[in-house]
Amino acid sequence: MYILGFDIGGTKCAVITAQWDGENISLLKKEKCPTDLSVSPKEMIDRLISLADTILVQKPDAIGISCGGPLNSEKGVILGPPNLPGWDNVPIVEQIERHYKTTVKLQNDANACAVAEWKFGAGKGCRNMAFLTFGTGLGAGLILNGKLYCGTNDNAGEVGHVRLEKFGPIGYGKQGSFEGFCSGGGIAQLGYSMALEKVQGGSYPLYFQKEMTLKDVSAKTIADAADAGDETALEVYRICGEYLGRGLSILIDILNPETIVIGSIFGRSHNLLWPSTQLAIKKEALSASSDVCRVVAAELGEQIGDYAAIATAII
Repeated sequence: MYILGFDIGGTKCAVITAQWDGENISLLKKEKCPTDLSVSPKEMIDRLISLADTILVQKPDAIGISCGGPLNSEKGVILGPPNLPGWDNVPIVEQIERHYKTTVKLQNDANACAVAEWKFGAGKGCRNMAFLTFGTGLGAGLILNGKLYCGTNDNAGEVGHVRLEKFGPIGYGKQGSFEGFCSGGGIAQLGYSMALEKVQGGSYPLYFQKEMTLKDVSAKTIADAADAGDETALEVYRICGEYLGRGLSILIDILNPETIVIGSIFGRSHNLLWPSTQLAIKKEALSASSDVCRVVAAELGEQIGDYAAIATAII
């Protein structure tokens, strides 16, 4: 199959071509462009179609679109993602199908990434798998009984909204949420508040200097300090890992997956997170379920968005 993929984001978009033989995938060509929010969604999609036409060597057999939600995958409509202001009720599938006269499928980015890791990456061969984004935010895509599970209206997998504590870092508009503890923004919040506590006690963590604000602190700067042995930074990641384990335990107990694949920060900071994550899983999850579930880092790395768009076409 010759496949065309559209990866639509709030700041940039990409079009990708690939060849798939039913088992192996080969990415062929890719072009990127900025997401222009000053024009109508229809005009921006027309630009992407024109960009795609420059890399196509034949009519695509199938087309996939990966985009942040909310959206309606059955109707092929984007419903107003927060990172795409003005993209309300956009019939993107209809517009692209009209041009290419071939099947087009739409999925939210977490689901698309889940399918990509399932088809081409760390979850290949699984029948029951969960994929967690663990980047700017925390979302999940679910593969259950060998199929993508979207829920009643495409809202399955919103694990970041689950509250793990009454108070704590804010994620998904909720204090103490799974996303609050386990996301880039959440780690920064936790690191910043713990740094202020240390400063009042007369010491400065490696990642923090006088007059720094929250925007000066990031998951990466804290991770770098932790790798250098800073006690406060190590404690930030220990706490994050513990709550990651608590959240994963809920998924393990409810879904009984054979594999949980986690992206972005988990892969980069596995050494800082995994010890406390593993302890929490051992404490919280049913052993009969946790014993048959492996927790692994995503394999597709920085190209996961490309693979996600392509994977959507072959769901």
